[in-house]
This record gives sequence, structure tokens and C-alpha cells, in this order.
Amino acid sequence: MYDSATRRHALAEMATGRSLNSVSRSTGISRAALRSWRDHGIEPVSRGAAPLRTDGPAYPYLLGLYLGDGCLSGNGRGVYALRIACGNAWPGLIDACEAAIRAVRPEGPVFRVQQQGCVQVTSLSKQWPTVFPQHGPGRKHERSIALAPWQQERVDACPWEFVRGLIHSDGCRITNWTVRTIGGRPKRYEYPRYFFTNTSADIRALFTNTLDAVGVTWTESRRRGGAANISVARREAVALMDRHVGPKH
Repeated sequence: MYDSATRRHALAEMATGRSLNSVSRSTGISRAALRSWRDHGIEPVSRGAAPLRTDGPAYPYLLGLYLGDGCLSGNGRGVYALRIACGNAWPGLIDACEAAIRAVRPEGPVFRVQQQGCVQVTSLSKQWPTVFPQHGPGRKHERSIALAPWQQERVDACPWEFVRGLIHSDGCRITNWTVRTIGGRPKRYEYPRYFFTNTSADIRALFTNTLDAVGVTWTESRRRGGAANISVARREAVALMDRHVGPKH
């Protein structure tokens, strides 16, 4: 009988992409036990476990994180790992990401896998492709990305959570400054603004369409490499974003 810490460690090793054979050799745990924990979790659950929950505000937030910095990878046996990359500089973001995953999949464990410069917040489930139908081969900006009608309903119900997820993944809040001459003397002015940068035109459109829905004015500018910046700089628009989104921390 293995304790909970041992089981969680083994699942975390599998979540990095290691094979059952490799984890079995390094831990001494049988492949059958590892396979059972991977496919069914480390805690006993009833047959016909509840589907993932998409009916609350956590799902639109997690959807935004997934579209920005997330991916799904299958193991060939029907189990998928959801991985959201969160920068080490933002411990609050890491906590918020984990909380959102736990709210959407309350029956499964969540792992934090340290990578260079970031933490991969990871969860295993056979059901992830059903709640993230945007999953597919290749990079997101190289294929069409559109929300299913039921996903759009979730976003329409909690638009600010979706915006917050996108900003917390591929966006930021910064303070710009400029110098103006007033009465013959230079004076420094500072003003905050939000940026969202993504190479996928479809994902940018999902972001800007949701900004339009909540009354946030935005502009777009091109960058090298095919990406584009969505900027929110007008005072009243920034105030709305501060009220509902805020900076990463």
C-alpha cells in the first residue's frame, strides 16, 4: 500500500511525459499500479465519475489561460495532460491557475512541474479534449481557433474571467511614461496600459470581441514575427480593466 505522497510523486513524474516503464524502474512501483493511478486518479472514485465542470467562472478563466499558454498532450491510451505554463515571477498566477483547474476537475490531482523559468501546472484526465475542443495537431496560430457554441455561452456569462485568463497568459499591465515641456520645464508623466500579444489572429479576435462586449476600447499594432499587440490605453478603459482584471502577481 503506497501513501498519498508516493502516489502524487509518481503521477507528477508521469505528468512530465515519462513512460510507465521509466517511472516504474525509478520508483519500484508496478506498471499496473501506475496505470491505474494515471487513468483513475489516486483517490477512490465511483463508477461514472462526474464530468468536468464548465458551469462556473473558473472555466472561462482556465479557457483563457489554455488559449494563451496551455496545451494538451495525449499518451496514446486516451489520457491527456493539460499543461499551463506559468512564469516563476508570478506565484499568484500559479495559485490561480491551480485553483481554476481544481474547480473544473474537482476529483483529480493537480501537479506543479518546475521547468526553466516557469511552472507547468498539470492535470491528467481523459475528458480534457471535451472541454477544450480547440486541441489539435500543430501550433494554435497555424490552425483555426473558434469557440464551440456552448463555450461562447460560458464566455458570455463570465466575460471578465475570460479576459483575465488571456491577460494572465499572454498579456500584461505596464506603466508607460513620457516627458512633456510645461512652462519651459520638462515634466514626466506616467500612465498605465494593458497589452495582449498573440500570433493567432483567431485568438486575438476572441479577445477583442470580448473587450467590445464589456465596453473596453482597444487598438492593435503589428510586431515582427507575425504577432500583434492589442493595447488598452484610454483612461476609462484601463480603469475598467483594473477593476476586473488587474496586474499579474
